[in-house]
Amino acid sequence: MPRIVKSADDRRNEILDGAQALFFERGYERTTVNDVIAQIGISKGGFYHHFTAKEDLLEGITARLSQDAVARVRDILDDPALSALERLNGFMARSRSMKLADAPKFRAAFDVVFRPENLMLYHRINAASIAVMRPVLTGIIAQGKAEGAFTVPDPEAAAEILLHLNASTHDAVARTINAMGTAEEDAAIKALDQRFQFQGIAMDRILGLPDGSLTIVEPGFTRAVMTAR
Repeated sequence: MPRIVKSADDRRNEILDGAQALFFERGYERTTVNDVIAQIGISKGGFYHHFTAKEDLLEGITARLSQDAVARVRDILDDPALSALERLNGFMARSRSMKLADAPKFRAAFDVVFRPENLMLYHRINAASIAVMRPVLTGIIAQGKAEGAFTVPDPEAAAEILLHLNASTHDAVARTINAMGTAEEDAAIKALDQRFQFQGIAMDRILGLPDGSLTIVEPGFTRAVMTAR
């Protein structure tokens, strides 16, 4: 039987597919590089040609999931009838719906990424996500500036600031994770929910919008994600 030669992109995606399946099935911590190699049926040399460590796999999966998330809101991004504010709120609403649908997977990932010893991994994953989301958000903000709805001097800089603002919730999320299953659970979820609401107001003000223009969370969203298993 002739040997099938796959392109570099196909092989990379095959490795990410295998790693993602194992991470969701066994958990990130309990999956080794050797497990991934065995799952795919490639040589160690073949694996290390594409990735240098297990952390690179999670970073690659994050980037790919972000790209998939953008693809799943493409109808909102491309709808010519939407104003920038409608597009941004629609984008965030669809993103919340997708997170709720995949809440157990997100919650399992949180348990790993938000550990103190994995802070560097968190920043690498966040950087991979920002690289995908920055041009999308820049386009929406540029539209809002052209419409006169957003008062920002530089749409790309504003997009970066908003994305890094989202990343600034790391410590608040980590505290909530640590409180889960304890007497502090309800208070921690309420505090995180308030943090997200305040973040929405901060985003409004950065874009020059009236407070409450953007909806970051809805009632019950934070609890649903944090308690998912």
